[in-house]
Amino acid sequence: MAYPSDGAVLDLSRRPRFIHCGCREGLHWRDKIKLALLLTMLPDIDNLLLLQEADREIRRLNDEVAALPKRVAAIEAKLAGTKASLEKAKAAIKADDAARRKFETAIQDLHQKISKYRDQSLDVKTNEQYRALLHEIQFAEKDIRANEDKILELMVHAELRDKEVKAAETELKSEVAEIEKEKADARQRTAEDEKQLTEWNAKRETLRGAIAADLLRHYERVMKFRGTGLSEVRDHKCMACQVMLRPQTYNEVRAGEKIVMCESCQRVLYFNPANEAGIERTNMTRKRRVRPKADADQAWYHRSAYGQHEEVFLGFVNSQGTSSRRVYDLHTGRKIGDTESRDGNYHTAFATDLEHATRLNGSWNETELDEWGAELPMTVLDALHSDLAAARAESKARTHAEAVHSEHPAAS
Repeated sequence: MAYPSDGAVLDLSRRPRFIHCGCREGLHWRDKIKLALLLTMLPDIDNLLLLQEADREIRRLNDEVAALPKRVAAIEAKLAGTKASLEKAKAAIKADDAARRKFETAIQDLHQKISKYRDQSLDVKTNEQYRALLHEIQFAEKDIRANEDKILELMVHAELRDKEVKAAETELKSEVAEIEKEKADARQRTAEDEKQLTEWNAKRETLRGAIAADLLRHYERVMKFRGTGLSEVRDHKCMACQVMLRPQTYNEVRAGEKIVMCESCQRVLYFNPANEAGIERTNMTRKRRVRPKADADQAWYHRSAYGQHEEVFLGFVNSQGTSSRRVYDLHTGRKIGDTESRDGNYHTAFATDLEHATRLNGSWNETELDEWGAELPMTVLDALHSDLAAARAESKARTHAEAVHSEHPAAS
């Protein structure tokens, strides 16, 4: 079978048989049944949809298995910190005890000196000798009082040290129980995940065998670089990359007789008329798009190209005389590089990034932005895609109106 060129179609005259995957989890069976009733879909598309669900579930399980040891390690690190605090508190108590014994010994020595000086005072011959011994006695008594004050201070500290030790011992006991439970849960979850992985991998291999080889290679190549290999078509556009389709391409996808690839992102396209009807109803009642505020402290932009990357979302935040920039892949929502901060507001600090960029609506708490980590939440990614589509539709309508005005200036 010849491999299709980019944006081309693949006519499968000999369709492989459809494999019904008996998956228990991960697949939205009501949606699948509804889809099957509504569509006369190519068997390869059906199998690719199931394969993509399997790939997503396998990726999720692998991520979960990899995350569990890190979670246990974080608790163990906290446990090590509590142990260190406990040892430090115990060492402080030992040091205080040693210091107290030292001061007590010094007091005993001073008492012995005073007794000796008093015995000597009985044998002195002159007043000068007596006054000298009296001075030594007073000096020793002063040292005794100083040492007694230090012992009293240590006794006060000892109460605090005891409380610290008891608190650390209680916390350590709690954390030991927690980590043992976490380890047991992790072992159980890992065993369950590995069992599911075995099942999903077996189902995946079965599904792969039911898909045309050239199409399967194309799907896996695109999925490797873009995270997904299929995309639904809605409202005349590819839902993955949000690029509008040519009328001919859109009609070919709707017909469901050929395999069609998106000319922009190369994903395999499929069509669900139930969702298209919902889009049409939404378009009929769609309100005018709200314009983003020009002076907002947070702003989101879309760029069709950014350095070596393709389409991206850019998020900027002004805060206390500085500004920060975050870059996310438009299709996957994955973060590109680290958050960069510069002096000044983003209009001046990142002026070149705003060139040829489309301003979007979007505002989230900066704490949320930090919590997102390496990937945008799906709700945020969907919101940005939705506003980008609205901005493009608005721009298209404006361009059309300007064209009509230029052709018929008298009408205005």
